[in-house]
Parts: sequence; C-alpha cells; structure tokens
Amino acid sequence: MTLVSNTYGKARVRVLRVKKDGPRHDVRELSVLALVTGDFAASYVAADNSKMICTDTVKNVVNVVAREQLDLDTEAFCAAVADKLLTSYPQVESATVTAHETKWDRLSFHGAPHPHSFTLDSNGKPFAKVVATRDKVEITSGISGFTFMKTTGSAWDNFHTDPYTTLKETRDRICATAMEASWRWSGAPEDYKTANATILSTLIEVFATTFSESVQDSLYRMGSAVLAKVPEVIDISLACPNKHYLLINLSAFDLDNDNVVFVPTDEPHGQIECTVGR
Repeated sequence: MTLVSNTYGKARVRVLRVKKDGPRHDVRELSVLALVTGDFAASYVAADNSKMICTDTVKNVVNVVAREQLDLDTEAFCAAVADKLLTSYPQVESATVTAHETKWDRLSFHGAPHPHSFTLDSNGKPFAKVVATRDKVEITSGISGFTFMKTTGSAWDNFHTDPYTTLKETRDRICATAMEASWRWSGAPEDYKTANATILSTLIEVFATTFSESVQDSLYRMGSAVLAKVPEVIDISLACPNKHYLLINLSAFDLDNDNVVFVPTDEPHGQIECTVGR
C-alpha cells in the first residue's frame, strides 16, 4: 500500500494578543490552525517518529510568535508562524496556517473611544490563510458567516420552468444571506486591515444599493466591484446560502400580507457560489 499524502499540526490554538501603547490597548484574538507537510512518512508507514514535531510544539510556536509579534495583522501573523515553522524545522516542506479572528470593537463613552474596553462584534469571522514553502508564499483573506439582508430591491423571475417547478416568479422579495468570502492577494496591500475593510464595504454597498435580478447577478457585480477597487486582489470567491423568508398566508384571517409578515427558514436553502477574477 502507498501513503498518498499526509499532513498534521495543531487546531484551535486560541490566542489573544494585547498591544499596550501607554493607556491605549489594542486586542487581537485568533483561533489558529497550523499544519505542516514534509519528511514525515516514516511515522505512518514504519512507526518511526524521529522526524516528527509534536503538535504541542506547533502550538508553542504559535504562542511564541504571538508574543514576538503583538501588532501584526492576521495575514502577516499567519505568515510569521509559517516562516517560523519552515526556518526551525528542515524536515518541513510546507506550512499552511489559517487563523479566524474574534472581533472586538472598542467602546466609546460621551463621544470618546475608551482606551481598554471592548464589546464583541459577532457578525462574521474574518480569517487569513497562508500557504508557505521555501520558494513562495500564497496569502488569502476572507470572512466567514457575514450575515446581511435587504427587504426589497431583489427579484427572481424569468427562470427555466418544467413540470417540477412550483416556485412563483417575483419582482419583490427579501434577500438575505450568511456570506462566505475569500480573496487572494498578488502582493501585500499598503495595509491589510484597511484593504479588507474596503473590500467588505464594497461588497455590502453593491448588494444594498443596486437592484438584484438574482443572487447570481449580485455576486458577480459585487466581486467585479472589489477587483476594480483593490488592485492587489487576484480573484474573489463568494458563497451565499439563501436565508429564506417565506410569505405567510393570512387569508384565513381575512388579512392581506403585502410582503410584511414572513416565516424565517434556512433549511433547505439555495446555495449560490462564484469566483470573479481578472
């Protein structure tokens, strides 16, 4: 039998970094997945662990880099962890480091930002993924589970029909989704945090302010707008499951329902995905 491929590492390494600049503190909380590939086949096929790095050691590398790099954005932090694994262990051929961020927003009181108090922002988890070898580094950024809706300005009609089709056409429907989005970089922008914020705001602005003939139509135009706005992005992948809001029939109670009362449901849901590139 042949060992076709192998990788291993440490998952859900949770770490909070606090950068202190006098009374002002900045916090960055991540959940990190760090995986390595390399000269490890003997452990699988010959019970020889002599080249194996303990997964606990991989966790320690993440924590050491966290202490050494308190101020790095998520992308640069993942790259630093990957570089530490590659430079510390010659048997490692590649390192893949993915980090999902828990977002903390600074509190403000009486119009003034508080130096060290925060509240949790629970809408979506930003993430970065770095795949590094000794020859190249590929960086991807994105956001998982970012949820938004508009209550009008969305249609679904003129679609293919056949004997199995029961859905009615509409020019006015609620459109809501929990978006998964990722974008690949050709090079580092001037500032990852600013560029990522621009990407997200561009996506939402196109969604909210333009009429949607379909989720497919919106996704293509959202992705195209990002590529036009941020030149360092190679391509952007978007996956948007429909969060359905179904009109409730109130005629039994002699009540009309002009798109004002709905039952929320997301099972089953439509799944729409695309990648827009240059």
